[in-house]
Amino acid sequence: MTAFLTHFSFEFRAGIRDKNLLLVNYLLPLGFYFMMALIMPGINPGFLPTLIPAMVTFSIISATLLGIPDPIVKAREDGIYRSYKINGVPSISILTIPALTTMLHLVIVTLIITFTAPPLFNAPAPVNWLNYWIIFVAMAFASSGLGVIIGVLATSTRMTVMWSQLIYLPTMLLGGVMIPTNLLPDAVMTISALLPATQAMNAFNSLAMGGVALFNPWGSVLALFFSGLIAFGLAIYMFSWDSRNEGRRGHPIMALLVFLPFVIGIFIF
Repeated sequence: MTAFLTHFSFEFRAGIRDKNLLLVNYLLPLGFYFMMALIMPGINPGFLPTLIPAMVTFSIISATLLGIPDPIVKAREDGIYRSYKINGVPSISILTIPALTTMLHLVIVTLIITFTAPPLFNAPAPVNWLNYWIIFVAMAFASSGLGVIIGVLATSTRMTVMWSQLIYLPTMLLGGVMIPTNLLPDAVMTISALLPATQAMNAFNSLAMGGVALFNPWGSVLALFFSGLIAFGLAIYMFSWDSRNEGRRGHPIMALLVFLPFVIGIFIF
């Protein structure tokens, strides 16, 4: 337990001291939040009721997909994990600690957004705080799982950028962060349901903000939790201690299983 807490403390401080992690954990989400809060309500007044959930969802996606994979790949390439293995550090700790520290940074960013948006920009606050934090945890858990499995599977830092952007860019366009999902064509709306952000926005708008859900909001929460479980399970199973080790358990295409709960949700919910 002492070793776990020491490792956790080190990773948390690194998220503030490291310029790249500071950017994706704090500067990018908060800078984008203030920019959108100042500009978007004037362009689209309907954006204001979704300001808080949209910016929280954006913060989660940015911190997890852009911040988690690279350090995992770099540590593997630098041989750090070999020394961890020699000293008996389990792979589950190596993968969960970056996710947990990122989630802690996200709690801080979410608190800033949640409690500054109403007085500064007249954005409505959540009407159900318990549901609000349940959805936050579900979304952060699912997105952290995606970030971890990208870091496990990517063969280089260049590959982490490519794999992350395959989810990050569609999220910005189709995930309900910039454009309400109900304004998308029906076929595109169905495809967007495969994105964690779409599920999170559906749950946030209905269960936390008192709005209307496009599909079963609790189904969205369950899908996010199960996607996170699958992602972390696959990441631990397929984890490689050394970049020189060409052998890997399982095929990378297995990572697509993280989207299975969302696919099932399309037909059930």
